[in-house]
Amino acid sequence: MLCPFCKAPDTRVVDSRLYDEATQVRRRRECPACGNRFTTFERAQLAMPYVLKRSGTPEPFEEDKLRRGLERALYKRPITPEQIDRVIDQITARVRSHGEREIPSRLLGEWVMEELRDLDQVAFVRFASIYRSFEDVEAFREEIERLKALPSAEARRSQLPLIEPALPPSGKR
Repeated sequence: MLCPFCKAPDTRVVDSRLYDEATQVRRRRECPACGNRFTTFERAQLAMPYVLKRSGTPEPFEEDKLRRGLERALYKRPITPEQIDRVIDQITARVRSHGEREIPSRLLGEWVMEELRDLDQVAFVRFASIYRSFEDVEAFREEIERLKALPSAEARRSQLPLIEPALPPSGKR
């Protein structure tokens, strides 16, 4: 790797560690030419599906675009950057595991709204108002009534699963 200080063509790795729940490798590097040290992060680059817009035009999935939309909806809400990162990671994982070459923007928007509904209801209504193109106050009212009718995130998490997990081969839990 090129040294960012002196532009020497070769640096050596001094230390490597797993980082961010083992999804990245953090490497400490040293330049033999100038002696400066710096840190790099390595992450697997996986092919993401294209997002199929309402117009039928496909465009590459952009994590930054997803982040900007979430940050706009969460503006001045009591949500930490770590919570936003967690939502982005969850949505990105769903996109990656979708298994198709293209994913409809409608489906992606629904996943964002599911995450926002659990994270912050005000942000959910903000995002839904733009995503679903609310035309008047009545559309807001209907969405808020629909939101009130749904069980809370805590209630959904505390529900027992409909299907019991399979027993291990030994028959013991």
